[in-house]
Amino acid sequence: MYLISPYLQLNNQLKLSLKDRHKFSIDIIVISGKVSDIDPDDSGWLRSIPGIKLLFHKDLHAKCYFNEKEAILTSINLYMFSQQNNVEMGIYISKEKDEELYKQIAAEIDRIKRGSEHRTISVQKVEAKKPEAPVKPVAVPAGTSGSGKYHSVTAMSKEMGISSKDLFARSESCRWIVRSNDTSELTSAGKDKGGQMRKGQYGDFIAWPDPLIKEIA
Repeated sequence: MYLISPYLQLNNQLKLSLKDRHKFSIDIIVISGKVSDIDPDDSGWLRSIPGIKLLFHKDLHAKCYFNEKEAILTSINLYMFSQQNNVEMGIYISKEKDEELYKQIAAEIDRIKRGSEHRTISVQKVEAKKPEAPVKPVAVPAGTSGSGKYHSVTAMSKEMGISSKDLFARSESCRWIVRSNDTSELTSAGKDKGGQMRKGQYGDFIAWPDPLIKEIA
């Protein structure tokens, strides 16, 4: 079974369905877009279930859900915001009723799969860790709140109800970050807004102060 969606957000119902398929020894391949557009928790959950393979295709825009008997080609992502807010369409294809079209879809899926790759997740949620030694307070730049609460891009995009990709685009248009491939760097303007580069389990990531949510929304 293939789940192909540029944006991916796992709700409880989808997780239960995937677990049920695993009980019947059905191999599941999930192909998503850029590594930075998936929540690390969702990625970790998928990798924790045997029989589910998570791949990434940086140029992915297609949405297709496919098994051994049928396929759905649609405009909708496996993403909560899309399901709740967008107007979407799709078509259903049965292998039994249109085997030729089904085979064409299968061939295109195989091409997408061959162009995909395993990647290490580089976007990590900000988590409180018990310090081994007293930590010096971080100075809060001018123009930001002194609450000290910071969000990763993933957490901030969920709070705003948009995708991580859209939030990166807004930050870039404000000249707060510069993007190169799948990495982001803070500009001087971004630092003035309180942005910080932090180190997580999967690499460096950007954290933004809480008041910025209202400003960028």
